[in-house]
Amino acid sequence: MASCSPRTHEPLFQETIREANLNRYLFEMANIRDQCSWVHMHDPRAATEKAKDLLRMVVAKARMLEPLERLTLNVIHRGLVIGGGLSGITAALALADQGFEVYLVEKSKELGGFLRKIHYTLDNQETQNYLKTLIERVNSNKLIQVFLNTNVENISGYVGNFKTIVTQNSDIGAKKELEHGIVIVATGGEEYRPKEFLYGEDPCVLTQLELEKSVAVGGREKFGTVVMIQCVGSRCDEHPYCSRMCCAEAVKNALKIKEKEPDANVYVLYRDMRTYGLMEENYRKAREAGVIFICYDEDNKPKVSKATSEEKRTLQVSIFEPIIRENIKIDADMVVLSAAVVPPKENETLAKMLKVPINEDGFFLEAHAKLRPVDFATDGIFVCGMAHSPKSMEESICQAKATVSRACTVLAKDTIEAEGVIATVNSNRCTACELCIQVCAYNAIEIEETKMGRTAKVNSALCKGCGACAATCRSSAIDIKGFTDQQINSIITALR
Repeated sequence: MASCSPRTHEPLFQETIREANLNRYLFEMANIRDQCSWVHMHDPRAATEKAKDLLRMVVAKARMLEPLERLTLNVIHRGLVIGGGLSGITAALALADQGFEVYLVEKSKELGGFLRKIHYTLDNQETQNYLKTLIERVNSNKLIQVFLNTNVENISGYVGNFKTIVTQNSDIGAKKELEHGIVIVATGGEEYRPKEFLYGEDPCVLTQLELEKSVAVGGREKFGTVVMIQCVGSRCDEHPYCSRMCCAEAVKNALKIKEKEPDANVYVLYRDMRTYGLMEENYRKAREAGVIFICYDEDNKPKVSKATSEEKRTLQVSIFEPIIRENIKIDADMVVLSAAVVPPKENETLAKMLKVPINEDGFFLEAHAKLRPVDFATDGIFVCGMAHSPKSMEESICQAKATVSRACTVLAKDTIEAEGVIATVNSNRCTACELCIQVCAYNAIEIEETKMGRTAKVNSALCKGCGACAATCRSSAIDIKGFTDQQINSIITALR
């Protein structure tokens, strides 16, 4: 087949020939779109010649194709959810609603995560009662077993058959082994603790979450002049990404302040207002309510200092307004910082256990943003909520339910088939140097003792056929089924 990307179409073609009673691996595909027409769109004549070369290469390999068999694996009809915040709770409840047992592991002493710090939404809905209802549903559900104050120590196994060791900190040394078929990562996010703008030095400098708590729980009614500063800890060298919800949080709290004290002066100092989607309506309402939005450049960030006057106001904020090109000074009763959402430090450790990637910002990285948005490259492991990236409550809930939909495609089966393209070891050539073990990203290789001596052994259920071991082996003892040395040599010969 010479056509589109194998990533999207090869499984479809393989399934089609399987339905025709042929082995799915007796199929070869030339990618003349991604690897040819797209990259050589301005030189169609040369692109056509390259397409011929690509087709000649796959024909040469197709002559040597052999039928491969897939390994059948039993499935444990149970799920593990790591993280007991909004996403984790939603995923656990959705799995239980489908009739599957769930282990819900939370590192802190109570469920709720980041949602415990949110007290109302942009549309003025109260969130703590909603959280209380969710927790009650979890605790009353017989299919959900909750582990609070618990850390994940080790995760092993493969899709359908995982084993996880957890340690419950409430009882020193108490370890428990959990067996499950899938893993959902919902470790959430944390609020950045500012080091700038006098935060921690002056009690009148707060974060948005601290302001929200004082409004909702403390019952604060008088605000005076409030200055909000956006992008604190975001879109900078330390955290170059946008935290997405900071602008919505500022608009939400600004509207709440104007609701409680219409005469209050609220200023929002921003680089870009990103109230995307329907949240734009709230931005419009804030402007109509009298909230003043002032833009600032990254090179001219606002400056916060303690006022020297003997007036009631204790803080002074100065900002260079790039449109009128003048410095503006605002005497403030309160400065509120829209702090970034940052990933938990445990993400890196957990990623190594699961053999899944995290991006440069420290959040978990999905297999493909469009084709597999909640999957990892490692089968049977899924991600949702702020473990993936900063997002709103609604987005976290949607993504949590999406992971459950994907997880159920595994849990609903009694058996699943592992990939047929895997590594094989010629024990007569293997010197047990262990280089293959060092490069295997899936822990699929180990050294075993045989009558002939020590040799590498591949776990067929764990192997993904990536070829890293075959490329590293100095003894040429490892081959990849479907991509043998003989097949690769035939491709090279055809190109010549």
